[in-house]
Amino acid sequence: MAAKPGIPKGTRDFSPVEMAKRNYIFNTIRDVYHLYGFQQIETPSMEMLSTLMGKYGEEGDKLLFKIQNSGDYFSGITDEELLSRNAAKLASKFCEKGLRYDLTVPFARYVVMHRDEITFPFKRYQIQPVWRADRPQKGRYREFYQCDADVVGSDSLLNEVELMQIVDTVFTRFGIRVCIKINNRKILTGIAEIIGEADKIVDITVAIDKLDKIGLDNVNKELAEKGISEEAIAKLQPIILLSGTNAEKLATLKTVLSDSETGLKGVEESEFILNTLQTMGLKNEIELDLTLARGLNYYTGAIFEVKALDVQIGSITGGGRYDNLTGVFGMAGVSGVGISFGADRIFDVLNLLELYPKEAVNGTQLLFINFGEKEAAFSMGILSKARAAGIRAEIFPDAAKMKKQMSYANVKNIPFVAIVGENEMNEGKAMLKNMESGEQQLVTAEELIGALTK
Repeated sequence: MAAKPGIPKGTRDFSPVEMAKRNYIFNTIRDVYHLYGFQQIETPSMEMLSTLMGKYGEEGDKLLFKIQNSGDYFSGITDEELLSRNAAKLASKFCEKGLRYDLTVPFARYVVMHRDEITFPFKRYQIQPVWRADRPQKGRYREFYQCDADVVGSDSLLNEVELMQIVDTVFTRFGIRVCIKINNRKILTGIAEIIGEADKIVDITVAIDKLDKIGLDNVNKELAEKGISEEAIAKLQPIILLSGTNAEKLATLKTVLSDSETGLKGVEESEFILNTLQTMGLKNEIELDLTLARGLNYYTGAIFEVKALDVQIGSITGGGRYDNLTGVFGMAGVSGVGISFGADRIFDVLNLLELYPKEAVNGTQLLFINFGEKEAAFSMGILSKARAAGIRAEIFPDAAKMKKQMSYANVKNIPFVAIVGENEMNEGKAMLKNMESGEQQLVTAEELIGALTK
């Protein structure tokens, strides 16, 4: 007996219904990106390892899926090297390519390679899968999609404003209530400076980023374990617990960070973004959140994160401003700002809140029952007109029992069935059945099209 087939851990098959839902997500995001002047690019699934290695830190390098060279990959390798069993060293000899880990590094490579063809500022979006050799668990996969949009070659804060408008528009279209959280790397740098721990900025922000999860006492304990003085931790308390409106927080920060030029610059940038957005009539809440950190080694200015308000789930969108995106590839001085929608988490939120519109999930709108050759030939004429009018329609391919054909319609949630027998053909019409109400009416092709395109 043949072994039962399987798929690699951390990957998934998607059913037609799941694909309809996923395409609803991708198409909604894509439509909004287009509204704001972003253009789509795609990059290969695999990149040269020299492009990927060293860009994600030591842990990231371990999570890269490497692709074995084709042909005689033993050539050029000594017996001594083989017997050493040094996996990392051998992988560098066996493998020249790897699957992309994210869309950002390939985008940086793209900008450098195509710099002479690109008009700056360059507004690009990309919706493609990425791969990570991570340990699979609930909500974490080895293959998943990212939906990125970036503007490179411009320092203007209007880019940040527009990205927040995109976030607001996308989640308003989905019907998901969210809180858009915003912070600035420069504010965090300023905080570290004024408490006298400038060199501990990463430790400080990694700890305060956990405030919601582990509570204030445990955050303070972690700070102490990282060697931050009691005096500095005491100075940090009113900043961590800063409350009030965005305007009140900004006013307090101007006083607290008065001795930090970098910190005040961050406050100024945040104030511009928030004040400009206030005039744009956002549908969702936007909050200045000083505990937001997001990968500080990477971001250099504004940072964003989006939380769903009606579901307990992690961040569903994130992003921020980064400087020198392309510097690692020898093209210095290209600043950018970007966002990434978490399609898999958005999928879960829409499922939990039952927010998928019916038309997004249902495929076929109309099924023609097949009673035989003559009836099928007559039905095909009406079917062609229905499709020309944009109605998603099909005919059952075999003249099977009526019960089987109606069962097919029910399983596929097809809302209308067209029945064409001898009587209907004599009148040049079809019997249209509403599968939900059970109502039936004899209609011409034009009437049928009218009923389904209301």
